[in-house]
Amino acid sequence: EVQLVESGGGLVQPGGSLRLSCVASGFTFSIYWMFWVRQAPGKGLEWVSSIGPAGGIGYADSVKGRFTISRDNAKNTAYLQMNSLKPEDTAVYYCVGNYGGNWNGPQAVRGQGTQVTVSS
Repeated sequence: EVQLVESGGGLVQPGGSLRLSCVASGFTFSIYWMFWVRQAPGKGLEWVSSIGPAGGIGYADSVKGRFTISRDNAKNTAYLQMNSLKPEDTAVYYCVGNYGGNWNGPQAVRGQGTQVTVSS
């Protein structure tokens, strides 16, 4: 069974940090693109960051310089280190895996999400 399980969300004050993890199973993790996307209350899904099988990385402008994506193929795990968090980062964060470089393609697999709330 193909599965992605996120963890690491929570409540943090503005300026704080969180590290999200995404453990994959049921597919060959090392050859997949991995993405982080988020959905803020009342809004649609928004791409946050991606990392390819060869390590190519991209970030949305809204998180560039604050978030860092990484992967550990030996552990079948993707990470999102989030620093200098802002209230507008509040959202449910989803991990997505796809063989192609398209996070919302028909074959993409998405986890159940983890809530991140940035508030004082």
